[in-house]
Amino acid sequence: MKIDRRGFLSFAIGGAAGTALSPLPWKLMDDASIWSQNWAWTPVPADGAVTYENSTCTLCPGGCGITVRKVEGRAVKIEGTKGHPVNDGGICILGLSGLQLLYGPTRVASPLKRIGERGDGKWQKITWDQAISEVSAKLAEVRAAGNSHALGAITGPDRGTVSGLLERFLLVYGSANFVRTPTMMDNFEHVLYLTQGVEATAGFDIENADLVLSFGSGIIEGWGSPVRMFKANARLVENGADVFQIESRLSNTAAKSKHWVPINPGTEADLALGLAHIIIGKGLFDYNFVSTHAHGFEAFKQLVQTRYTPAVVSEKTGVAPGKIEEMAVKFARAAKPLAICGRGKGSAPGGLKEFLAVHMLNALAGSVNRQGGVLQMPPPDYIRWTEPVTDELAAEGLRKGRLDGAGSDQFPSSRHLLNRFIAAAAEDATAAPQVLLVAGANPYYTFPGTQVVKKAFDNIPYIVSFSSYMDETAMNADIILPNHVNLERYEDVPVIAGLSKPVVGLSKPVVAPQLNTRHIGDTIIRIAKAMGGHIAGAFEWDDYQACLEETLSDKWDALSGSCIWVDDAYAPPAPDQAFNTYSSKFEFNAGQTQKALNADNPLPEGNTAEYTLTLIPFDAMRLANGYIGNPPFMTKIVADTVMKRKDGFIEINPVTAGKLGVKQGQRVTLSTPVGEAKVRVNIFEGIKPDIVAIPRGLGHTAYDEYLAGKGVNVNELLGTVEDPASGHDAAWGIRAKLTTA
Repeated sequence: MKIDRRGFLSFAIGGAAGTALSPLPWKLMDDASIWSQNWAWTPVPADGAVTYENSTCTLCPGGCGITVRKVEGRAVKIEGTKGHPVNDGGICILGLSGLQLLYGPTRVASPLKRIGERGDGKWQKITWDQAISEVSAKLAEVRAAGNSHALGAITGPDRGTVSGLLERFLLVYGSANFVRTPTMMDNFEHVLYLTQGVEATAGFDIENADLVLSFGSGIIEGWGSPVRMFKANARLVENGADVFQIESRLSNTAAKSKHWVPINPGTEADLALGLAHIIIGKGLFDYNFVSTHAHGFEAFKQLVQTRYTPAVVSEKTGVAPGKIEEMAVKFARAAKPLAICGRGKGSAPGGLKEFLAVHMLNALAGSVNRQGGVLQMPPPDYIRWTEPVTDELAAEGLRKGRLDGAGSDQFPSSRHLLNRFIAAAAEDATAAPQVLLVAGANPYYTFPGTQVVKKAFDNIPYIVSFSSYMDETAMNADIILPNHVNLERYEDVPVIAGLSKPVVGLSKPVVAPQLNTRHIGDTIIRIAKAMGGHIAGAFEWDDYQACLEETLSDKWDALSGSCIWVDDAYAPPAPDQAFNTYSSKFEFNAGQTQKALNADNPLPEGNTAEYTLTLIPFDAMRLANGYIGNPPFMTKIVADTVMKRKDGFIEINPVTAGKLGVKQGQRVTLSTPVGEAKVRVNIFEGIKPDIVAIPRGLGHTAYDEYLAGKGVNVNELLGTVEDPASGHDAAWGIRAKLTTA
């Protein structure tokens, strides 16, 4: 239908008249005038001088630089620091929401002592002197009874001075049971030790790769250093690099990659070894690297040629033989190929076989210690404290070894096995620690198999939490000695997140402490001094800042100004100098490597007859799943296909939904061998049939009204599966079923 000039004018005038006669505009103007008034009860921050201070974010292992905007000393905004070598002005959602963690209601405001049952939330405020006195007296009591080995400590993945002070305390006390929460980086380090003979962390020059095989790594979902990876992914796209995202679910990373390769979960190692079969069979490997700088290649070749044929691998993985060959040929022929692994954000260690298999692909391509490849990075070496003096009680306790078996004949190369520590404490009350210190970790929420953690905690008579927040572990502790939050404290941040240069950041206080909290470093030093003797003597510093300045030494001046130190001169050693193995070459088939590569894949818990589905967890940038819970800003932007009001959703393929007779949004019961939960259904074509998926980061029972009771904690439905080669938890999922009644 045509509208002439007259018709248009008539329409416009009629519309204007109608609007004028309608009460809606006047009502909106009235509402606007009411709600824009400066009412007495409306909080209005005072104006004042604007200043900026730089620091390093510690809310995840990424090591991003942050710039905090302040008005009259109040922090009002957090931004990424421009020009910072890690994030160059970028910031993730968690870092952006950091002010809510500073000012929010989830913080523990002072030392607290439990007066009710664990988990009841009944506390008595005590002074810091009372708190230090009680904890030191309890520790002295246990030690005097000859049970120094019965002190345990669980920390997060941090490897700086705070973690070092706690480990030092256990050493002089007489306990070997210091346990760090493992991540994918533990397995990368294990792989570098077995194949290259070096104690190093792994770096990835992903920005310069021209083809990336990602075995489930959430490149834009928090893997490694999140903001750095956002930028690296943008560079991959800009350069036209091929990215193959290999996982059973269409994640955001998969959706943004050139190729999504759906795979049966838990078979990633099989696929990597199948790719090796084709690369070797077609003679596409880097002959110079393999012939000159490698040892054990023939044995590895025999393994993959006999056990990992395309037909066998396709049957196991669900990936078509043609696709397997395409990936293998493209990877081998790329100029700078890189293979990476570590599911999702990489917050779980995973199986050693998978990490070894993926690293073998990098070796076959010659992508070890070269541009666009995997790099061996020196571990942080600036903590060079004097060796402490120990007494006979400490020596006796240390001789009793570790509860988790790390470093034993069974797991000689493993350092921290949190899953075995918790399992041992749960299985035998007499073997469980009598005192447990928890810092920078929330195992009561984050550990797969929540029921096992509960049982372990029940067997531990005295639990001390240093949490800044009322998280699940703090709720079930006996005493809380709250740490300052990250914006209130000094702390070194050695970045172990796959960077291509050694980096140390400095978190420094940008505001004064808001509550009656204390730096955990000062608290440890105070407890040690209260115990006296050689324990006090091992902590010669007056306070944590003095310890930090002395430890950082020549780096302190640079760090206290820019909050970042980068070893720009570092370059990975050339192949003829890189390997410290028995053969002085890259080892394709050394003893522990051979054992791991020949092992069967870890199977999910549960029988297939009763549990016909497989449950897998997944990670998302909008959900924090570490020791810090989601701030309200992040929870607000969670999609309504993940959480609606307080209901959590599962993802399920339309074919599976049809077989089970369930519909979009329907409420169902999801059961596994270890638990069950009420959930709602989100039918999603981007997931393989017979698999259900739940995000990590929901289902909290602590924190505040903005987070507690929303969704499902997938860890309550998962179990652990011990990796026979490393001892780590290698579980990637669990058998499950849905019922509608």
